[in-house]
Amino acid sequence: MRASRLVTLLLLLQNRGRMTAGQLAEELEVSVRTIYRDVEALGAAGIPLYGAAGHAGGYRLIGGYRTRLTGLTAEEAQAAFLAALPGAAAELGLGAALATARLKLRAALPAELREQAERIQERFLLDAPGWYDPVDRVPHLAAVATAVWARRAVILRYRRWRAPEEIERRVEPYGLVLKAGRWYLVAAGPSGIRTYRIDQILELRSLEDEFTVDGFDLAGYWNGYLADFRTRLHTGQALVRLTPRGARHLGVTPTGNGWTQTRVPIESIDQAHGEFLRLGTDIEVLAPAVLRDRIAATIRTLSARYES
Repeated sequence: MRASRLVTLLLLLQNRGRMTAGQLAEELEVSVRTIYRDVEALGAAGIPLYGAAGHAGGYRLIGGYRTRLTGLTAEEAQAAFLAALPGAAAELGLGAALATARLKLRAALPAELREQAERIQERFLLDAPGWYDPVDRVPHLAAVATAVWARRAVILRYRRWRAPEEIERRVEPYGLVLKAGRWYLVAAGPSGIRTYRIDQILELRSLEDEFTVDGFDLAGYWNGYLADFRTRLHTGQALVRLTPRGARHLGVTPTGNGWTQTRVPIESIDQAHGEFLRLGTDIEVLAPAVLRDRIAATIRTLSARYES
């Protein structure tokens, strides 16, 4: 346990520069006294550490000292290779950089960890899009990524689902998100921070306007966006009867071998109409009446069509 903590302390100083004993203690969730002992142990092992007292003091590594990645565990080495997304990196124009970085990481690993990490590439592959989802064409992704890296504003001509279907606006690109095989841009515009599907960008013009971002948490924003999306997604309910197979399809626990009556969330009458028809005879809609009547009308139309 202590050896792992010493490696983490060393890597913190290597990546962040000067840190106080209090900051290190908070990061490592130990006491300041423990940090003092750990720093002494690193110094005794020949690590060139410098400590200064006072308000502007702290610990730092001397002379640009860098450690090799020999502190990685087998699981950490495997996770590092598993986390690499070559498809996404290639779309962002970073495919060659990722390949080079992985070569450097592989070279820095001890032989036994290198062998275990390479097994990840042999045995795991991430293919994010669904089976029936078309692969999005994202011709403007590279330009959007450049604007995100450089913190430069852009003007988007964008297609959306409601009127007016095409809009043009100046936005400040904060970050990119890859979700289920689709790229999204999180950007600040005239009406606040919004999310844009990059495959719906019709035209993009880069500007010279630079901007700054203070305290924006991309992961926090995205989690809130998803939670709000799910809240708005299912705003109604339907009362249904389900066979055991229909219950399993909707994620409902069957009450036995017969029919199960339950309420399920629905997004809209249109969405529920299409979703429930897919279940065929494994579902009966009891309410709302407008949904039951619409499904009944569709079944009558289909019956007449096939009888003729």
